[in-house]
Amino acid sequence: MANITKKVSWSSRPDESGAIGEGTPLLNGSEQQRHGRQTSEGGSLFQIGRLSTVDLEEEIVSDEDSVRGRPKEIPHNEKLLSLKFESLDYDNIENQLFLEEERRMSHMSFRCLEISRWVVCGLIGFLTGLIACFIDIVVEQLAGIKYQVVKENIEKFTEVGGLSISLLLWAALNSAIVMLGAIIVAFFEPIAAGSGIPQIKCYLNGVKIPRVVRLKTLVVKVCGVICSVVGGLAVGKEGPMIHSGAVVAAGVSQGRSTSLKRDFKIFEYFRRDTEKRDFVSAGAAAGVSAAFGAPVGGVLFSLEEGASFWNQMLTWRIFFASMISTFTLNFFLSIYHNNPGDLSNPGLINFGRFQTDSEAYYLYEIPLFIAMGAIGGLLGALFNILNYWLTIFRIRYVHRPCLQVMEAMLVAAVTATVSFTMIYFSNDCQPLSPDNTEEYPLQLFCADGEYNAMATAFFNTPERSVRSLFHNQPGSYNPLTLGLFTLTYFFLACWTYGLAVSAGVFIPSLLIGAAWGRLFGILLAAITTTGSIWAVPGKYALIGAAAQLGGIVRMTLSLTVIVVEATGNVTYGLPIMLVLMTAKIVGDYFVEGLYDIHIKLQSVPFLHWEAPATSHWLTAREVMSSPVTCLNRIEKVGTIVDTLSNTSTNHNGFPVVVQVSGIDEPARLCGLILRSQLIVLLKHKVFVELARSRLTHRKLQLKDFRDAYPRFPPIQSIHVSQDERECMMDLTEFMNPTPYTVPQETSLPRVFKLFRALGLRHLVVVDDENNVIGLVTRKDLARYHMGKHGLEELQLAQT
Repeated sequence: MANITKKVSWSSRPDESGAIGEGTPLLNGSEQQRHGRQTSEGGSLFQIGRLSTVDLEEEIVSDEDSVRGRPKEIPHNEKLLSLKFESLDYDNIENQLFLEEERRMSHMSFRCLEISRWVVCGLIGFLTGLIACFIDIVVEQLAGIKYQVVKENIEKFTEVGGLSISLLLWAALNSAIVMLGAIIVAFFEPIAAGSGIPQIKCYLNGVKIPRVVRLKTLVVKVCGVICSVVGGLAVGKEGPMIHSGAVVAAGVSQGRSTSLKRDFKIFEYFRRDTEKRDFVSAGAAAGVSAAFGAPVGGVLFSLEEGASFWNQMLTWRIFFASMISTFTLNFFLSIYHNNPGDLSNPGLINFGRFQTDSEAYYLYEIPLFIAMGAIGGLLGALFNILNYWLTIFRIRYVHRPCLQVMEAMLVAAVTATVSFTMIYFSNDCQPLSPDNTEEYPLQLFCADGEYNAMATAFFNTPERSVRSLFHNQPGSYNPLTLGLFTLTYFFLACWTYGLAVSAGVFIPSLLIGAAWGRLFGILLAAITTTGSIWAVPGKYALIGAAAQLGGIVRMTLSLTVIVVEATGNVTYGLPIMLVLMTAKIVGDYFVEGLYDIHIKLQSVPFLHWEAPATSHWLTAREVMSSPVTCLNRIEKVGTIVDTLSNTSTNHNGFPVVVQVSGIDEPARLCGLILRSQLIVLLKHKVFVELARSRLTHRKLQLKDFRDAYPRFPPIQSIHVSQDERECMMDLTEFMNPTPYTVPQETSLPRVFKLFRALGLRHLVVVDDENNVIGLVTRKDLARYHMGKHGLEELQLAQT
């Protein structure tokens, strides 16, 4: 194994983005900046000093490899923007080909397209529900077998001694199952690690994450999450359903599988980022709906992340996909449970119904709920801070796949050991009544007719433990049991999130919050004279669960509706909303939400909904990239090839200009063209000379661009002969003749709002005479936001 040393250096390089796999980061600022100040798709040359943490391995890199510039990048410093992320082309390219196709379509054709969108959303919901049903059944079967084997083993050796054998069996089973899940993730598809929610948030935000919606990712995600849950890790299977639904949507909406190289020749019109992103929104909502039985919460989750793209029909289609998803899951689970037609379990996690009079809340309890929200915010901030430093450690020292698998096995073994130890030393014995709902009660050293209450929390799937804490009768747990469980599970969940396994953080967060929330209710009843009447432990377990989850993920609107729908009682809507708002306010004072932290650690150019509050004095001129690489309307093929081959820039959008007077005069803007379009034109050799000599067989159509989507070939794969380099290419028909532009004096908030609300990838900055003077991209805005808040800290670090 190569000896790896870490070096923190100061770099003021331009962070430029390019096509996936073509980015060239600087190593310690050593790259020669020969190509001047140019802009890239997501990059800006608004330069500030940044701390750059770079991996230096004991490898000799040749000059040729250095020129190619493909070092391994580990983008874990939040002050950097990774080169591997592009923006989505959400804005339609209204060139001549697009307008001609739209004009040829009749009113009936547009109606058929709308019907097709509804059909696609229905398929998305149906397939997402089937996947959720498959995960739930397989987890229940495998976990049942494992728990039954361990339970019988523990009971056997409790009588004859030698409980250490039971511990070894439990730890070995967990480690073996988790090892399988970690291997397929670490070695075959690392993007399938975690819940996938940060990646989907980025996609809905407008960032193209490599491999995030591939079929291979879906297969690894599903198999991985089954192994994680059955392996006894402090995880949940609900979070990954959001990622799974998004992958299903991305595949179904395209009518083909690029991974399997199968094209079904359907839904070809939807092969563009504009349509695909809308369907991914529906898939994410269907995943939420399948996980929690919350169709409205799924819609709000999806639209909360892409709120600038709301429209009525899209919202209805997303809601339709969510309803189909939860209905499909409900229907097939009813058949599995031998109750066909009983549609009473709409989601993977069923919190149970909070409908009894004893669980109503009173006005004087609202301040207590708000206090619990503050506690949840504090605990959530602590969780996020610990996980942040743990993730930094993993990126620096546990970045090899074999080490990642070993760490996952270690966590599985430690989780089993801690669980066994807590159960063994607990003396919280509860009567095993006929109406008891515990599926795997352990007697251990309790008397006959009693079971160990600590085993109820540990010796079960997390979903069953949550329901137990919500609905078990008062007295089912003593305070010491809940306190110890909260403490241990908190650190186990923190250690587990970020492993190279497919897993979610929703259920562990709910379980931690339900435990300390129930403890809060028990203590209230103990210290007040009338507390036993109104301080019902199950009610406070629900509030604690919401507070803890809100303190970790910092979601408000969608999470409120999800919890309300999952409990089936809108009465708790107000306290849950107040709790989540309080948890977010308190938690944000210390650190960002868990998903936002991991997005920053991956150096994704994520844009928030509003520009920084103190940015009104800045203008587009101060944020834009300048000068800009432009192309003439009729350009030489060799110039285009050289521009696309320049690995130091890897621009993805080029303003098209035309000379209106002398050659020394500024060129006027007449359009904008993308790298992907130019590559297709070069591939099909759409040259002026060939068209005149009638060597081309047919006119290029939009179908040619859709067939190449989404994996456009790299420029290195396009062969252009020396004679062809001298040919000319007319971009008039293919460029977008009406790109969005702003004057150079436009304020940054106005630029930000225009860029964000329209889902732009490039915003051209012009002067009074429509001459191109700069270009604003996603990374320009993201880099300013980072630089604004990190500049003083970085300058201090530099000194």
